[in-house]
Amino acid sequence: MYILIAILIFGFLIVTHELGHFLLAKAFNVYVNEFAVGMGPALFRKKHGETYYALRVLPIGGFCAMDEDEESDNPRAFTNPEWWKRFFILFAGAAMNFLTGLVILAFIVPRSPAFMTPAITGFFENCPYEGENGFMENDILYKIDGHRVFFSSDISLLLSRNDSETHDFTLIRNGKKVELEDFRFVPVEYEINGEKVMKYGLYFGIKEKGFFAGAKYTWNSAKNFVRMVWMGLSDLLTGTVGLRELSGPVGIVDIINDVGESSETPTAAAYSIAYLAAFIAVNLAVMNLLPLPALDGGRLLFLLVNAAVEGIFKKKLNPKYEGYVHAAGFVLLLGLMAIVMINDIYKLIS
Repeated sequence: MYILIAILIFGFLIVTHELGHFLLAKAFNVYVNEFAVGMGPALFRKKHGETYYALRVLPIGGFCAMDEDEESDNPRAFTNPEWWKRFFILFAGAAMNFLTGLVILAFIVPRSPAFMTPAITGFFENCPYEGENGFMENDILYKIDGHRVFFSSDISLLLSRNDSETHDFTLIRNGKKVELEDFRFVPVEYEINGEKVMKYGLYFGIKEKGFFAGAKYTWNSAKNFVRMVWMGLSDLLTGTVGLRELSGPVGIVDIINDVGESSETPTAAAYSIAYLAAFIAVNLAVMNLLPLPALDGGRLLFLLVNAAVEGIFKKKLNPKYEGYVHAAGFVLLLGLMAIVMINDIYKLIS
């Protein structure tokens, strides 16, 4: 059941992406030939106005078919409006994905009874970092090494990204920012319940309640998702993680299935899967805007370059060259997807 739910989630997120393109195309009076939910043979297809609306047999996505032929004589073809209209039509797909993730979070996050903040509520006994030249009770950790701290759970992640024993902290103390530069901050040995453990020695636990706290937590969760995607891409480019750590649709479906089956109740499973769906939605938004051929981000880049060239030299770039680049990028993208899928399947089998 959870595998089917995961497949439907992917299909829904693709449809919302295409819906973003569709709504902006209609808003700018651009011709849309067909808007379809699902792929494959049509179960239902009806024309309303100039556009066919279809429900297709495979619930794995959808599409918004516009007239994108550069040589089209249709004055309302996608290639003919002003460049800024085409920009927003292309951008709308990723924007809709981000909005979808935000809406999902808005439904599930405010139901929490309280929201944790990165505010220090106390210290372990003999903590070496307590004091005016270090941390004090009620301090709020605002930034670590230049990265914003949204939640107390961010702290260990941000600290782990710096191999040095020193860090730069920005604190909010009594409403003012306090900077701790090159502050040595390493785990210290403490004895807890008769066991020796390595801890930093800080307690976090101030709880915020109410509508505005929920709204802030929702927005910060979405921003945190964006940051996590960028961190993942950075780790991939720097070699911190390899292709083996990447997961594609197969791996994500497996993760959703595991989360669902390991949840104690169906309600808990629904909340956990919804949270994952929000993360995937934001992930798709960020990834799709990367300036890579075959992605919307690549098309946006070419659109801006072409607009600049046309504005300066009064001449358009030959569209066939853009087509060659996107075709090559699409082949490379398919190759990467195949590698990731094979890796996902190998991890499932092993």
